[in-house]
Amino acid sequence: MATWIPDPSFYPSPRMAMQAPPERLAYVAMLNTDTISRPDALGVVDVDPGSSGYGRIISRLDMPNAGDELHHFGWNACSSALCPYAPHPHVERRYLIVPGLRSSRIHIVDTKADPAHPKIVKVIEPEQLAARANYSRPHTLHCGPEGIYVSALGNGGGNGGGPGGGPGGVFLIDHETFDVLGQWEIDRGPQFLSYDVWWHLGQDTMITSEWGTPDMIEDGLNPELLLGAKYGRRVHFWDLHRRRHRQTIDLGPEYQLALELRPAHDPTKAHGFMNAVVNLKDLSSSIWLWHRDGGQWAMRKVIDIPAEPADPDQLPPILKGFKAVPPLVTDIDLSLDDRWLYVSCWGTGEMQRYDVSDPFRPKLTGSVRLGGIVGRSRHPSAEGDLNGGPQMVEVSRDGKRVYFTNSLYRSWDEQFYPEGIKSWMVKLDASPEGGLSIDERFFLRFDDGFRGHQIRLEGGDASSDSYCYP
Repeated sequence: MATWIPDPSFYPSPRMAMQAPPERLAYVAMLNTDTISRPDALGVVDVDPGSSGYGRIISRLDMPNAGDELHHFGWNACSSALCPYAPHPHVERRYLIVPGLRSSRIHIVDTKADPAHPKIVKVIEPEQLAARANYSRPHTLHCGPEGIYVSALGNGGGNGGGPGGGPGGVFLIDHETFDVLGQWEIDRGPQFLSYDVWWHLGQDTMITSEWGTPDMIEDGLNPELLLGAKYGRRVHFWDLHRRRHRQTIDLGPEYQLALELRPAHDPTKAHGFMNAVVNLKDLSSSIWLWHRDGGQWAMRKVIDIPAEPADPDQLPPILKGFKAVPPLVTDIDLSLDDRWLYVSCWGTGEMQRYDVSDPFRPKLTGSVRLGGIVGRSRHPSAEGDLNGGPQMVEVSRDGKRVYFTNSLYRSWDEQFYPEGIKSWMVKLDASPEGGLSIDERFFLRFDDGFRGHQIRLEGGDASSDSYCYP
């Protein structure tokens, strides 16, 4: 496993990462809706335009158990291994750490021997996670200088078979032995709900966001909890090295589901973006900017995306009374040069691109529509209408290619697309001027029963790595 020189896919700066060779493979989490007898899988997709298999799954790694609900996964190590205060230049970007959100099981997948045909080398069982960190429902992970940081939605009691409650939080996995080291927080302050975790390495600051505890989300979006403003709406700022809570910013009760965190990649910049999925007053979605304001962190709303009027007969039961389609912004991604922000509108079926050169004044520069609750916009290479909509989005290191899939979470899929999502993955081309266009050669329809979720690109992507040099 050890090497004498740093892994060539580790880059000191985002600028150097943008100059790296393009990806040839994409790894995709694939949920199997037959949760009783068939396991989820990790799909390997050919994304090399010169290959005869372009846009197709070339291998599939089935998990050993059914019912995992694979969700957000990532690498054991990445460019943060080159940080000067905690260097680990001997580790490799070799293993994918693949958690099951519903099972609390974590799979260690080796990609080195044959990247197109990865193998499972270790499984961390939910009992181990509960015993060592008192957490369950691992959600998002990032490779950091000291190890693998993983957010968890629930406490260790959720590993007993039921959904479980809070608090959720963050735990660490050793990036060489893959042992669960323990709970990260020394002092969590008022934090209780959990979702995403990211950081500003140059500011010694970690940031976490909120969704809900497992018993709030596993059976679907609970209208009573939503209208009661019980889902996550706060952002927490932490002292990264002292592992202590420092500040909470509350968006306000009308802003529900404060989810994805996308900090600037340049470590000299102290800002980032977060999406709030729904505003209870008008069903709009919004994008928020966090930034330094004197000695504190501050947040302001910089993008509003309105709901679109719709015939109730075309809406699922959960939306009929509102007579509108909410955009349901469920994922965002920021290019490595910190210039372009991509926004997935899962409800209306729109992928938006913003110029955020001035992060306080984003400008919409491009848009593509595919799927949607009502629109069902078509792809040039697909037969018939599409359902689902842009959901998990990933951007290549050089910023020229944008990939996305259309499934959110099984129980939530059924509420907003009750006919059952027919899953697909597509690729867009991003022009230097700000436009977006569909790559007509790339339309991947997943096999019946499988739904695509998060994407990771070979050698890293726009949301996988953090950097210690500008």
